[in-house]
Amino acid sequence: MITYSLLDKYNEIAHFCTTRYGGASVGNYASFNMSPFSGDNWVNLDKNHQILCLKQGIDPSKLIIPFQTHGTEIRIIDEAFFRLSTSEKTQYLHGVDALITQLPKVCIGVCTADCVPLIFFDTRKKIVAAAHAGWRGTCGRIAEKTVLTMTNELGCNAADILVSIGPSISAEVYEVGKEVLENFENAGFDTDKIFAERNGSVHLDLWKTNRQSLLKAGILPEHIEVAGICTYTDHERFFSARRLGIKSGRMLSGVILAPNP
Repeated sequence: MITYSLLDKYNEIAHFCTTRYGGASVGNYASFNMSPFSGDNWVNLDKNHQILCLKQGIDPSKLIIPFQTHGTEIRIIDEAFFRLSTSEKTQYLHGVDALITQLPKVCIGVCTADCVPLIFFDTRKKIVAAAHAGWRGTCGRIAEKTVLTMTNELGCNAADILVSIGPSISAEVYEVGKEVLENFENAGFDTDKIFAERNGSVHLDLWKTNRQSLLKAGILPEHIEVAGICTYTDHERFFSARRLGIKSGRMLSGVILAPNP
């Protein structure tokens, strides 16, 4: 597992991004797959979650992973969530690509394998969030919308929020179709700054685009960290859906508030 220097200095939280190493899964899921929704064997997945929870000191009932759909739906995990039935929790988390909580000892996270994971921490209000931003979510400004949810619904100040942009596919290798560029144009992005054409191919910089969205939401430049790790290039250490296909493993980017920092 890896952590981020921007967040490492704060003992109020624990955070991580898993790697491919140290789990029980096999084949395209080998070995530390974290996603319950990518087709892995449930026995192996359960073992992987047990390993993670043991290492991080997480109560398995408080490991919260949404069913992501490349959208911009955001959910707040509060005490009311834990009073829901199992089926109600499943429904609440369906079609969700970002989670926010201010509850201690609850691990919220998103699963990725080339898409961008973002970890948020409000250092003053002690509120954390995790978001998943593929090109559709990025185009839908999920990074910005997560900040706005934190500020509008939970009273955060954007100037107090730190954000780490985790391992994901880099602009050097992220080739997309021209219809993707058109989607960003229609959404009002300055495409000249986030797209590049090389040898007849169009490349998108998801790191730069999400950083721009965060800055627009009021996050200070010095409060944004880009891990700079390309999952497609470093595919032996991180899952890459572009290399392995959709039916393959996912990393988990998680964050937990400590009960007594």
